Amino acid sequence: MRIKHFYIVIFLFVSATVFGQNEVEFITTVSKSELGVHQRFRLEFTVNKQGADDFELPDMEDFEVLAGPSSSINQSWINGKASYEQSYIFILKPKKVGTFIIQPGTIDYKGKRIKSNSVQIKVLPESEVPKDPNDPYYIASQNLHLTAEISNERPYVGEGIYVVYKLYFSHNIGFSNWQIKDVPQYNGFWNQDIEVKKPEVQNTTYKGEKYRYIILKRALLIPQKSGKLDIDPINMDIAVAVPTGRGDFFGNAITQRVNYSTSSGKRKVNVQDLPYENRPADFSGAVGEFDFLVSASKDILRANETTQLEVKVSGKGNLKLFELPKIETPEELEVYTPEHKESVKTTLTGLSGKITDTYTIVPEFKGKYKIPEVSFTYFSLKEKAYRTITNQPIIIDVTEGKTQPNASVNDEAVTPGKQVVMATDKNFRFIQYRTNFEPVLKEVFFKSNLFYLLLFLPFIAIPIGIFIGKKKAQRDGDVVGKRLRKADKLAKKYLSQAKKQLGKKEAFYISLEKALHNYLKATLNIETSDISKEKISAILQGRKVDIETIKEFIAVLNDCDFARYTPTTDTMMKEEYNKAKMVIAKIDKQI
Repeated sequence: MRIKHFYIVIFLFVSATVFGQNEVEFITTVSKSELGVHQRFRLEFTVNKQGADDFELPDMEDFEVLAGPSSSINQSWINGKASYEQSYIFILKPKKVGTFIIQPGTIDYKGKRIKSNSVQIKVLPESEVPKDPNDPYYIASQNLHLTAEISNERPYVGEGIYVVYKLYFSHNIGFSNWQIKDVPQYNGFWNQDIEVKKPEVQNTTYKGEKYRYIILKRALLIPQKSGKLDIDPINMDIAVAVPTGRGDFFGNAITQRVNYSTSSGKRKVNVQDLPYENRPADFSGAVGEFDFLVSASKDILRANETTQLEVKVSGKGNLKLFELPKIETPEELEVYTPEHKESVKTTLTGLSGKITDTYTIVPEFKGKYKIPEVSFTYFSLKEKAYRTITNQPIIIDVTEGKTQPNASVNDEAVTPGKQVVMATDKNFRFIQYRTNFEPVLKEVFFKSNLFYLLLFLPFIAIPIGIFIGKKKAQRDGDVVGKRLRKADKLAKKYLSQAKKQLGKKEAFYISLEKALHNYLKATLNIETSDISKEKISAILQGRKVDIETIKEFIAVLNDCDFARYTPTTDTMMKEEYNKAKMVIAKIDKQI
C-alpha cells in the first residue's frame, strides 16, 4: 500500500513539473516608467523557456535605440527546481515629450509565436523629472548645464548676431569626454562658424554658485527674413564622474561614471523687418556701418593705356550679402568685367573688412570722359535710418591719341554716344623680324660627373649596407635592451596626447587618466574605465606585476582625480607625466 502511495506521489510531482514546464512566460520590463526627455532607460524582454528564438523587436518610432540587442542567459537549480531565463536587452532614449506605449515583442517557441506584454512610458520635460537625490543622473542634471547664449534676441533683417554654446559644470563633478550628436542647421539665417581651437576651462558663476565652463561652439548668424526664427539646440552625450560619497582604501573619493545626455534647448529670435518708410529705391540690403569710395588709379593718360577704377565698401556689417553699385561709363571707353575681391573677417562682433569691384578701362580716342556719380545706400544700425553716400563724378582725361572722327575736342567732358570707328592704313604696327635668341647647348651624359657618380655608387653602397646590417643584428640580439626600447616607445605612444596638453591642467589630467586606462585596455583586453582601482590592482597582481609598481600606477590615477580640483604648477604636471611614462614602461616590462 505504501509503495502504491509512493508511485502516486511521484506521478503527481512529475505531472506538475511537466505541466509547469509547458507554461511559457515572455515578459517586457523597463528600468523606469517616468523619465526626462534626454534620459536613457533599459528595455528588457525575458523568456523562461530554452529553445525560444527568432525574437522580433516592436516598432520604436518614438524612441532612439542607442544600444542592443544584447543577450543574457540565467540558468539555475535551487532546491531541486530548475529555472531558465533568456533576456534581450536594449538601451533607449525618447525623442519627444509625451506618453507612449511600447508594443509587445514576439518570439517563436515550438512553432508558435508568443507575445510579451506592452509597457507604458511617460516622458517628461527635463525640469519635471522626479527628483531622487541619490540618483546619479539627477546629480549630473543638477551640476551640468548646456546653454545657448544669444547676443541679441530682436535683431533687424541683415543684422549680425552670435550664438555661443557653453557647457557649465560645478566643482562637484568631472567629465572625461563628450560627443555632440545633433549640429544646428540655423534655418532662415546666413551663418558661419567661428573656430574654437581648444576648449579652455574658465571659472565663473552660474545662478549665484561657483561653476566652471567651456565653450563648445560659436557661430555668427545673420537673419534673412523677418518674424520668429528658431535656433536649433545642440544635443550631447557626456561621460560624467559623479561622487558616490564613499572612499577607497587610500582615502580617495570614489566616483561613478554615468553616460548623461543633455540639450541646450531651442531658442527663438524675433527678427524685425527693415522700415519701409523712406527706403531709397537703390537700397540693396546693406546693413551696418560703412564707408563708400570710388577712385581711379590715374585720371590722366594716353589712348590705349589702362586705368583701374575701384568701387569699394568698407566697414562692419553684412558685407557678403549685398552687391556693390554698378558704374556707368561712356561708350567710347572700353570697360572689362570687374574683378571682385573680399577681405572680410568673421568675429563675434560680426563681419568687418572691405569688398571691392575693380574695373579695367581702356580709352581709344583723345578727349575728356565723364564717369557719372555713384551712390551707395545702407541701413545704419546706430541711427536706425537709411544713409546714402554719393561719390563725385570722375573725369578721365586722355591727352594723347587719335581724335574721334567727326568730333571736336575741348575742355568739356565728352558726352556718352556711339561713334563710327574709321580704319586707316596706320592701324598696322611694325613687326620685328630679328631676335637675340641663342641656341641651347645640350650636355652629353657620357663621361659627365653624373655618369661617374652613378658608376661608382654601388661600390660605395655595398660596404655601408654590410656595416648597417651588422649593427642591426647586434641591436636585435640585445634582448633586454630591445624590451626596454619597446616599453619606452609604448609609453610614449599612449602618453603623446597628454604631453601635448602640458600646461593646461584640466585637459592634461583628463588625457593622462585616459592614456593609463587605454594602456590597460590594450594590454589586458578589459575595459578598465568601468571598474574600481582595487579590481585593477588585483588584475595586475594576477599578471605577476610587483606590488610597488602597482602602487605607483594607482597613485598616478589618484593624482589625476585630485589634481583637477587643486592648484597645480607646470613642474608638477611634468613630474606626473614622467611618473606615468616610467610606470607604464615598468608594467610592460614585467608583463
